Amino acid sequence: MKIAIVGCGYVADFYASNVASHPDLEIVGAYDRDPDRNAAWCTHFGVPAYSSLDAVVTDPAVEMVLNLTNPRSHFVVSTAVIRAGKHLYSEKPLGMTLAEAQQVLGLAEEHGVRVGTAPSNLLSETIQEVVKAVRSGVIGEVKLAYANYDDGMIAPNEKPWKWRSQSGAHWPAKDEFETGCTYEHAGYYLTVLAALFGPALAVTAFSSTQIADKGIPVDVMAPDFSVGCIEYGDGVVARVTAGLVAPRDKSLTVVGTDGVLIVPFLRDDRGRILITNDGHRSSPAGWFTLRLRKALRRLKLPMGDIGVYRTLVKPEGEPFAAAGRNKPVDFMRGPQEMADAIRDGRQHRLSGELGVHVVEIIEVLQYAGRYGYHRVIESRFPTIEPLGDRMLPVG
Repeated sequence: MKIAIVGCGYVADFYASNVASHPDLEIVGAYDRDPDRNAAWCTHFGVPAYSSLDAVVTDPAVEMVLNLTNPRSHFVVSTAVIRAGKHLYSEKPLGMTLAEAQQVLGLAEEHGVRVGTAPSNLLSETIQEVVKAVRSGVIGEVKLAYANYDDGMIAPNEKPWKWRSQSGAHWPAKDEFETGCTYEHAGYYLTVLAALFGPALAVTAFSSTQIADKGIPVDVMAPDFSVGCIEYGDGVVARVTAGLVAPRDKSLTVVGTDGVLIVPFLRDDRGRILITNDGHRSSPAGWFTLRLRKALRRLKLPMGDIGVYRTLVKPEGEPFAAAGRNKPVDFMRGPQEMADAIRDGRQHRLSGELGVHVVEIIEVLQYAGRYGYHRVIESRFPTIEPLGDRMLPVG
């Protein structure tokens, strides 16, 4: 499938680097509203540069557009893509409000095109193994899940505005702080929880800004901490957090009547999955587990397992071609699965309906006060079928 990229910022490098693992996806061109950034990125990756958004969406060669712009630009770009009759794969979130996301989906249905949305980590080998384990009952009946995406106090401590991608793009610090870490990061666990437990039924949430000065001027500072309890069917409850304050912890814990599963690091497509059937009194902290394993790896010492936890599975595969900072993630899994679904005439897993559902939850998590700190979730999405034993090819 021939694809075009709109938005040549920091994240675009990861998509372009991973495309080599998907030979049936071809990037035919890219566009960024910053001419210098557009030229630099296209030169770096050897991709033709479009002169305008209109040139992208009117190119008859383009079948799918990847909208990799900043979140507040998603709606304008996405609707232009759809009106031109192109399939759309959008970086997260699908919209900044539920109304925006619903309008994008409705427009796609009107024009007969597909909408898909990042993140794609629920398609990873690790999460597919978690889904299989939960559904096979290895930890009994699930009662509780803890999902965290705490990034540490990167601002101002690490001066992230100085980070650069392989092609030279700055990490968009101002936009990230104004958009909010919940909008930027909650999708990594909300989509996984959706695959595990189906649609959320209700959310009770709280958010706040704990570090008002992150080291650079902003027009408005979004909350840098959010916490919520999400109710799912069969009585499952998930406690979720996102933040730029607490130490790094990007883990998932699933508690069942007969045991506990832990994914220490959600941003590793082939990360180790830990399990215990005697772990209701002990739990390895996700961030501690990650740091200990990194230290052991540097010292070339055996990693083993931690406490009463043993390794359920450690998926293997070819090295990822991710660019820049260490990201063992294939960003092109989502576009690939969507292209496969279009070819096969079936529903793709990262559906527009799922994107709408995630936005409805995120709005409550970040702006809890607007909803009286509780909201019944009304959106639904098609069942996310597991990939089974067939993993998406990487490398």
